[in-house]
Amino acid sequence: MTLELLIAEFLEYLEIEKGCSPLTIQRYRHYLRRFHKWLTENSSVATAGQINLGLIRKYRLYLARFRSGRGTQLKHVTQAYHIVALRAFLRYLVVQRDVPTLSPDKIELPKESSRSVAFLNPEQVERLLKSPQISNMIGLRDKVILETLFSTGLRVSELVGLNRDQVDLERKEFGVRGKGNKLRVVFLSDTAAEWIARYLRARKDNFKPLFIRYSGATDIQTNGEKMRLTARSIQSIVSKYAKKSGLPIEATPHTLRHSFATDLLISGADIRSVQEMLGHESIRTTQVYTHVTNRHLKEVHKAFHSRNRQI
Repeated sequence: MTLELLIAEFLEYLEIEKGCSPLTIQRYRHYLRRFHKWLTENSSVATAGQINLGLIRKYRLYLARFRSGRGTQLKHVTQAYHIVALRAFLRYLVVQRDVPTLSPDKIELPKESSRSVAFLNPEQVERLLKSPQISNMIGLRDKVILETLFSTGLRVSELVGLNRDQVDLERKEFGVRGKGNKLRVVFLSDTAAEWIARYLRARKDNFKPLFIRYSGATDIQTNGEKMRLTARSIQSIVSKYAKKSGLPIEATPHTLRHSFATDLLISGADIRSVQEMLGHESIRTTQVYTHVTNRHLKEVHKAFHSRNRQI
């Protein structure tokens, strides 16, 4: 079977067996198509059995030297994503299809550079949450979106997919299906629950989505699926109020997710609990927030170490 057909089978495997999201599959398709295109144009390799470490080294060099039509090169992390996708494909061939090929374990992943995350401090969060004008439905909806993002740490895709009957306002919790089809429970703060209840009381429709648009044609023929806000709409809403609040960073829905995590850690939450609430499969992903605990420890040292006290 050709590599092209094996890649197509692998993508179907991700969709059916692994339950990966359409976005994840789209990215894997992009990365593996680039690999296949490079193979076709730069080598005589036609089967999986011909893939070896020498070939992989040449491909990594190609990625490092790659330039787009605009002359921009691939970021280090993007190059790593290409290799992650390739390793996953080879593992599928070895484990699921018994195809003789290069062992994925022989391909080393690029070392991750320590990365920081952008987050808002409590005063900035408060400014952002107070910025919508709640005198109309659009402003009220936007207020609820911001409160919900900060209260739950939801990914924007998870927020977009929420339905109004999904949220238990009495228990102040609900379930979401996140990355890798993984289910988790998220929790609402008292404030967020109150704002959602206020928003739902003000709604005059029976549409299913929790967050709907108020512009364009109204779809009255279905349960309102066409009225559901998109991820891009949510991103625009957050950006709009971040600018209005005069925040020093370009805030996104993910900035509020970062702010949710840092708020918990600074207040004393353990990193394992934060991992569960964020829906991270690996604790290593959550450890990107350790910069927050480090800062907090520095403040504790400054406040309580005897040599810091003024004599």
